[in-house]
This record gives sequence, C-alpha cells and structure tokens, in this order.
Amino acid sequence: MSHTIINPGGLHDPVPLGYSHTAHVPAGTDLVFVAGQYGSGADGAVVSTDFTDQVRQTYANLGVALDAHGLDLSHVVQLRTYVVDHGLDKLGPIGEAMQERWGGNPPLNTLIGVAGLALPDMLFEVDAVAARPAPA
Repeated sequence: MSHTIINPGGLHDPVPLGYSHTAHVPAGTDLVFVAGQYGSGADGAVVSTDFTDQVRQTYANLGVALDAHGLDLSHVVQLRTYVVDHGLDKLGPIGEAMQERWGGNPPLNTLIGVAGLALPDMLFEVDAVAARPAPA
C-alpha cells in the first residue's frame, strides 16, 4: 500500500461525504502530482454542460493521467476539488462519484467553491497527489 487513510474517532465520519480526514505516506514513497483535470474529451473541449457528466468525465481523465505513471485511483492520497457556483445540490453527484471510485476509503479532498474556471463551460475540476508504493 502506498499510503494509509485514517479517520480519527474524535472527528465526524467524512466517508459519506466523499473524503477522508488524514493520510500517512511513508518515507521512500514516490509522489505523483496531477494538474487540474476537468470534464474534457481528448481534444480538450468540455464534453457536456451537465455537472454530473463533467464530474464523471473528470474522474475518468484523472484515471488516464495516473495510468501514464502506472498508477490508478487507489493511489490518490489527496484531491483538491474546484466547483463553479458551489451549492449543496452539487455534493450529491460528487459524493456518488467518489463512492463509486473509492468506496469506503476515499482520499483526502478539499472542496473549493469558485466563480469560474479556465474555460467558460467548465463546472468541475480536480488536481491530485498520488503515491507509488516504495519498492520492497
């Protein structure tokens, strides 16, 4: 395992909300940083104006970026999530997508509401830190 997720008992259970509180990455672990991924096709154009579609495509794109390093979503330690015009209605699609991909062991995730992103149709973006297990 590249990292250990810990949700201390003295804090609320964040897993239903799609994140965890803390992570430990042991010395000797390689870190991979992934710049902002969004709901784009291979041409860079946003694939849909629907928020849920963008969330799903964003995580698919994150998977492609990680695969280039021989990693997958299970190696993600931390996400930063950027949501245009954030409201409580957007937590459902994000939480569902996180549950589908990480189940009961989601990475750390900080959600940041923003007025806009790099392209006018972008509604959702994530950047990530992933950890490659240290050689045995």
